[in-house]
Amino acid sequence: MTSEELLQKVRKIEIKTHGLSKNIFAGEYHSQFKGRGMAFSEVREYQPGDDVRSIDWNVTARMNRPYVKIYEEERELTVMLLVDVSGSRNFGTVNQMKRDTMAEVAATLAFSTIENNDKVGVIFFSDKVEKFIPPKKGKSHVLHIIRELLSFEPEHTGTDINAALQFLTNAQKRRCTAFLISDFIGEPIPDPSLKGRGAIPPIIIASRKHDLSAIQIYDRRDAEMPNVGLLKVRDPETGARVWADTSMASVRNAYGEAWKAQQEALENIYTKTGMNHVSLRTDEDYVKALMRLFRN
Repeated sequence: MTSEELLQKVRKIEIKTHGLSKNIFAGEYHSQFKGRGMAFSEVREYQPGDDVRSIDWNVTARMNRPYVKIYEEERELTVMLLVDVSGSRNFGTVNQMKRDTMAEVAATLAFSTIENNDKVGVIFFSDKVEKFIPPKKGKSHVLHIIRELLSFEPEHTGTDINAALQFLTNAQKRRCTAFLISDFIGEPIPDPSLKGRGAIPPIIIASRKHDLSAIQIYDRRDAEMPNVGLLKVRDPETGARVWADTSMASVRNAYGEAWKAQQEALENIYTKTGMNHVSLRTDEDYVKALMRLFRN
């Protein structure tokens, strides 16, 4: 991709996602992710109707008349986007590749963040953390993130979600809102119920420390195999190639059952960790999916 093509893509995605975040998501984002904590602001004299539990007894004793503590919402949040850049994102059979949908979703979330004057950062991961963009505010920062979403090429092609979650826990000492954006194809996330048999899985630690949500982006052919006869398929993460006779119902059924088993495993993880989640296909409207996620 040339520099001019990249700039055109950045501009196109900016126009589309910035409008969505400003006109559609801003209210939902603010209502769902703001005010998760309260910070002390000041004290003032007690007024009839004030909650007596808010009386500051130390100030009251010094001033010889009752004073109450005033709190306000902690307005500033840090939002972290964990974006899967493994080889399986370079796949798409309908409108666009998974990587393009991931970029649009991440850009929409990033613009929603700065619309509310919060900070946003990104962790790009494959089977290792490929790049870390520290959280900052501002439109220029989000445009930098979009450029990276569109142009970044990882060193590795595999997937290790645990490595990304562990990095998040180590990098973000304070609680943040985090979105894990992936097709969840590749190395499976350990079952959280196995935590008693050794080290606590990173997903348990991350979901307890942060407000962690999962966004699964997949292609329709990830879930079902078409009947197109003899087909040579390649695993984009390992490079392995194999011939498959898609005219055989048993082959197509086995493929579909493997997808269902993977989805059931993910649902099990979501249930045990309490993670909010949404799953969307590349040919579906991701606006509705993100609205569902916010409202959950």
